[in-house]
Amino acid sequence: MPSESSFDVVSKVDRQEVDNALNQAAKEISQRYDFKGVGADVRWSGESILMVASSEDRVNAVLDVLQTKLVKRGVSLKALDTSEPLPSGKEHRITATLKEGLAQDVAKKIGKIIRDEGPKGVKTQVTGEEMRVSSKSRDDLQDVIALLKGADLDVALQFVNYR
Repeated sequence: MPSESSFDVVSKVDRQEVDNALNQAAKEISQRYDFKGVGADVRWSGESILMVASSEDRVNAVLDVLQTKLVKRGVSLKALDTSEPLPSGKEHRITATLKEGLAQDVAKKIGKIIRDEGPKGVKTQVTGEEMRVSSKSRDDLQDVIALLKGADLDVALQFVNYR
């Protein structure tokens, strides 16, 4: 009798890659001609990322540079939760936070997708901020991974502990 195979569905961000992307964006902003004299900056502010510039379009350009660097480093933009540009004195600010962990409603939505559209005999179990998906057939698990990659979810999913 074959044993159960399983994997975990998680939503985690590699903080080192985000830090590297942030440093690359800060370096590019300090060197680019179109950012000279506009007070453009991107930096950590506690657990969030703070982007500052003198005008709304410049702070949006700073956000674009950061997003480009994140994509090049393999960090999904779905993990970045950005605010609208807010005027603060003579400058405009955008605050971005990193979304990690599967919220309860997202986990339920994933479970519903697997039950409705996935192969029969696949079981799901939510534990904290991750979800374990198990089945007797490894092919079914591969089908579930393909199904979830194609699903339109607003979180970045990773599939770990495949055994």
